[in-house]
Amino acid sequence: MSAKAIREATGKSILNKQLGTFGGFNQCQFASVDCSTNWDTLVNTNPWLTSSKLVVKPDQLIKRRGKLGLIKVNTDLPTVKSWVQERMDNDVKIGKATGKLRNFIIEPFLQHAQDEEAYVCIYSHRNGDTILFHHEGGVDIGDVDAKASSLQVPVEHTPSTNEIQQALLQHIQPAKQKLVANFIELLYKSYVDLYFTYLEINPLVIKSEKIYMLDLAAKLDATADFICRSKWGEIEYPPPFGRDAYPEEAYIADLDSKSGASLKLTILNAHGRIWTMVAGGGASVIYSDTICELGGASELANYGEYSGAPSEQQTFEYAKTILSLMTKEKHSDGKVLIIGGGIANFTNVAATFKGIVTALQEFQPKLVDHKISIFVRRAGPNYQEGLRVVRDVASDLGIPLHVFGPETHMTAIVGMALGKRPISHTTEGSSTTANFLLPGGQSNLKSPAPSRKTSEVPVKDGLMHQGVGDINVSVSTSQASLFSKSTRAIVWGMQTRAVQGMMDFDFVCRRTEPSVAALIYPFTGDHKQKFYWGHKEILIPVYKNMEDAFRKHPDADVLVNFASLRSAYDSTMEALNFTQVRSIAIIAEGIPENMTRKIIKKAHEKGVSIIGPATVGGIKPGCFKIGNTGGMMDNILYSKLYRPGSVAYVSRSGGMSNELNNIVSKASDGVYEGVAIGGDRYPGTTFMDFILRYQNDSNIKMIVLLGEVGGVEEYEVCEALKSKKITKPLIAWCIGTCAGMFTAEVQFGHAGSCANSDRETAVAKNEALREAGAFVPKTFDDLGEEIKDVYDSLVEKGIIQITEEVPPPTVPMDFSWARELGLIRKPASFMTSICDERGQELLYAGMPISDVLKQDMGIGGVISLLWFQRPLPVYACKFIEMCLMVTADHGPAVSGAHNTIVCARAGKDLVSSLVSGLLTIGDRFGGALNGAAQQFSEAYDAGLIPMEFVNAMRKKGELIMGIGHRIKSVNNPDMRVKLIKEFVVANFPSTPLLDYALEVEKITTSKKPNLILNVDGIIAVAFVDFLRNSGCFTREESLEYIEQGSINGLFVLGRSIGFIGHFMDQKRLKQGLYRHPWDDISYVLPEQYNQ
Repeated sequence: MSAKAIREATGKSILNKQLGTFGGFNQCQFASVDCSTNWDTLVNTNPWLTSSKLVVKPDQLIKRRGKLGLIKVNTDLPTVKSWVQERMDNDVKIGKATGKLRNFIIEPFLQHAQDEEAYVCIYSHRNGDTILFHHEGGVDIGDVDAKASSLQVPVEHTPSTNEIQQALLQHIQPAKQKLVANFIELLYKSYVDLYFTYLEINPLVIKSEKIYMLDLAAKLDATADFICRSKWGEIEYPPPFGRDAYPEEAYIADLDSKSGASLKLTILNAHGRIWTMVAGGGASVIYSDTICELGGASELANYGEYSGAPSEQQTFEYAKTILSLMTKEKHSDGKVLIIGGGIANFTNVAATFKGIVTALQEFQPKLVDHKISIFVRRAGPNYQEGLRVVRDVASDLGIPLHVFGPETHMTAIVGMALGKRPISHTTEGSSTTANFLLPGGQSNLKSPAPSRKTSEVPVKDGLMHQGVGDINVSVSTSQASLFSKSTRAIVWGMQTRAVQGMMDFDFVCRRTEPSVAALIYPFTGDHKQKFYWGHKEILIPVYKNMEDAFRKHPDADVLVNFASLRSAYDSTMEALNFTQVRSIAIIAEGIPENMTRKIIKKAHEKGVSIIGPATVGGIKPGCFKIGNTGGMMDNILYSKLYRPGSVAYVSRSGGMSNELNNIVSKASDGVYEGVAIGGDRYPGTTFMDFILRYQNDSNIKMIVLLGEVGGVEEYEVCEALKSKKITKPLIAWCIGTCAGMFTAEVQFGHAGSCANSDRETAVAKNEALREAGAFVPKTFDDLGEEIKDVYDSLVEKGIIQITEEVPPPTVPMDFSWARELGLIRKPASFMTSICDERGQELLYAGMPISDVLKQDMGIGGVISLLWFQRPLPVYACKFIEMCLMVTADHGPAVSGAHNTIVCARAGKDLVSSLVSGLLTIGDRFGGALNGAAQQFSEAYDAGLIPMEFVNAMRKKGELIMGIGHRIKSVNNPDMRVKLIKEFVVANFPSTPLLDYALEVEKITTSKKPNLILNVDGIIAVAFVDFLRNSGCFTREESLEYIEQGSINGLFVLGRSIGFIGHFMDQKRLKQGLYRHPWDDISYVLPEQYNQ
């Protein structure tokens, strides 16, 4: 949603900061009160409360507060306090809505005359803004639209004070006109700069030198938060009066703000028994419509939608939130959960359903306890796997669960859930998901057969009687087609999956060359990206700069813009500078409306068609498709989108466009062209732009319009029908008929789907379309039947001639997608058993990372999981950490630290310097742990007494690993060894190998005092004792870990800490390049050169 209402206090605070010290504006003074307000603190913060006469009123988006008796004027603080406390948290009924008063605003009372009151309002529309002004204001202003003077302000124009005076202020006293004109000019500039979409001040009190804003109502474009945050501050958007704000709604809104996907939730009736979890903005509205049409309005608990390919984790969180709300209280009749959606374009249905299934499993006992029944209908990429996952869990859940795919009408499950129609048998659906390319499957590409014949149309005086209602079809040779079989596009953004989908579509449509000419990606240099054309691999150029892309590809006249909402405006405006561009599709949702209107203005000047924003795009079967439109190859084949049909459609919703493809393909010979103009308030092109083009295309025999609540564009279609500009059969339906059944205003999934007047309701639009001559079904459920009836009539009259189907060429499936679908198997290149990052949470040896942190396992515990695949006892983890601490460093003189320092001083980076030090670790430095463990273990296991072991090693001429130190001795013991030995003896179950090593030490130190058991030795033998005697490992595992060199890992990991410290120390000290001094080098040259 873009336009969101704000509290009066919020609006006045924003305008106070923006209008500042303008001479004629009196800064608004106010204090806000809610349930948590401390009145003493409030008075201390706002001392004027005790010295001024006051006005108090609710601040909860309530209109006409004066007429409702919800304003107390010219009173004092005790009376205000009493008045507020009498009403605080009490129910009030306003119209159909009943809600609690919880927020109030207190302001100084301004004594003024009636003739000093005026009215000013600014609101936005597609082509600009309207400023309304009336010299009379207040509660009795009446029909302001009829009374007020208006000034139309085009986009990117700022009216002068002279324009304002001439258009608006003719009834204002001449002495005040300049003051008011200056104020309105500044107010309008603020309106634009602050991204308001609606601003009403009534009354505006105009005194001789000052202007006061008394009552204010406003809406902000919430999508402009990234631009206006510093000017707005933190904004709270309250719910409409009559609907409480729930923490669950705030949680989902927070998830939505952090995600590239769309996640929406509105609680309508927390006590209701009908809950929905619907994918897609358009589909979510249609499900709500159907529920209300079948009598479920009073029991509908929520409205919401998830779309835009949310991750498994995001879907899990969304589903968990719905289920937690559902299971807060029981219903005598049980509850139903409708998990619905249309045919997805690009969302991986299996991934989202896995998140939903995980949530269902978590809530299984509560689902049974609350007698919840679940009905599922979904389709789209990988839907077979998604539905399979749901079916597989059904028996474990122990509740009624019914699952359907695209073979079932989208909203059929609503009637089943509400008991209005019998529950169909759950079908397994299609067992395949795409056509595969067989040997020779590409041979037909060079000489493609036509996919269908052009329909022969009998013509008489330019008109053709259809026998369907009173509608005629005009025939025109004018072809203003946006796309053809030779259309070439440039794609902005590294959307490789979407581009591959476009090229697969090209291939199955038998195009001779790919529709994608190039990609633009400003974050890398120019290069080429590999894609598939059938089973061949081809390279598509990628450019850093848009200018290079269009200059090198003059045949590309379409830009498919996948830029984010923050950069889509700039990239689109840049593209409009290239004369070759005829069409731009803007995929991003949430572009600020002021920016969208500037795009529309410039596009109109340049003669460029804009599809979007907030769209999936459009498709012309057999020719061209935009991005992810049409979904995966299975849906393209299923809906026969590889060749043209006779039906063209235009829709707001991108998600519903794919459902329309399905409906049209079942009810007729298929789609000729389909476009989703986008769900934002101001789509770049309108319904009429496309419908008139369809009217002028002789290949299109009938038109389908899927409108929605909000806006008035559908009335242009009504006028065109009445004036016979449209003479082809038009089947129309506007979604959002449920809006009038809710007691409080509901903003649906699309930014534009909110009615601001009765005329903008879906019910009014459907009735107007029906009266104008469109074919309007009774409900969305009947849309397919309506299309079929019109189509059959056109076939019967010979207007549409059915031709034989020509099978499309088969298309290979990407290896990665085939593997995800489980259609193939391949030996993995890698195997791992210690970590898994694929699911909802990172796992260490099967343990969620959250549990690792909650249990405070420490670094020793993490090592136990990642090295040994199991949590080790606390003493073992402590021992590991001790080993890391005592081996972390031993001064700069040792070889590893020395190498690290030399590298650091040579200007090398951290990793290079660290590796330089680590490479010195070996038998002579630090790497003796494993050697010591093996030598002592083998001697002990062989039954050699310590003296025999020492003698045997001396006889072989080998050093005993872990024995000896250059500095430390019996008389100067190593405290590190002492501390470890004391810990091990005190905590380990038994220490036979340590005892054995200490006996060896007695023998070696008797020969030479520095032949002590060193740090390497004590760690090695102690670790062997742990592996063998802790009960955590088998004997075979113990041997395997020693042979792998795992004990050396402790020294490597520990010493890395010290090496990094030396690197940072040298950088901190800014040490220069190291050169070893000559006097520390003994130069010994060959004798013949020394003579």
